[in-house]
Amino acid sequence: MAEAFLALGGNIGDVRSTFHRAIAMLCDGAAVRLLARSSDYWTPPWGITDQPRFVNAVIAVATLLSPHALLERAQSCERALGRERGREPRWGPRTLDLDLLAYDDIALDDATLTLPHPRLFARAFVLVPLAEIAPERIIAGTVVRDALARVDATGIERLPRR
Repeated sequence: MAEAFLALGGNIGDVRSTFHRAIAMLCDGAAVRLLARSSDYWTPPWGITDQPRFVNAVIAVATLLSPHALLERAQSCERALGRERGREPRWGPRTLDLDLLAYDDIALDDATLTLPHPRLFARAFVLVPLAEIAPERIIAGTVVRDALARVDATGIERLPRR
C-alpha cells in the first residue's frame, strides 16, 4: 500500500460536517484506509482574500489506488458534496476542496496531476495541519516541520475537537 496525504478545505456551509462526510466517502477501509487526521484549523483566505475564512485539515491514507485514481476518487467526493470546479472562481469560496499533496515519494507532472502538490511548501494552511500529523515526513527532499518554519502562519487557529 502507498501512503498519501490529502488536504481538505472549505468555507461554505458546515465545513466540518462536510469533512467528516468526505473522509467517510474517500476512505472505504479497503482501497483507501485512513491512517491519521489532523485537527481542523480556521485559516485566512488565500488567493481571493475578500471571502469568509476557511477550515482546513490534512489526512494521511494508505491506498491501493494509483495517484490518478486517488485524485479521481477525491474529485468524485467533491462533486458528491456540492463542489462544481468549473463554475467557481479559482481560490474562491467552496464547499469542499480535496487536494492530493503527496503520494509515497513519487514525483509526477502531467496534464492532470503534479506531485508533490506544486504549492505545498508555500501554503501555511496546508503545512500547519500536515506538520501536526507528519512533522518528520520528507517530501521532495524537505522535512515538513522545516517547511512550516519558513512560512507565515499568522491567523491560523486550531479548532476544538468535535
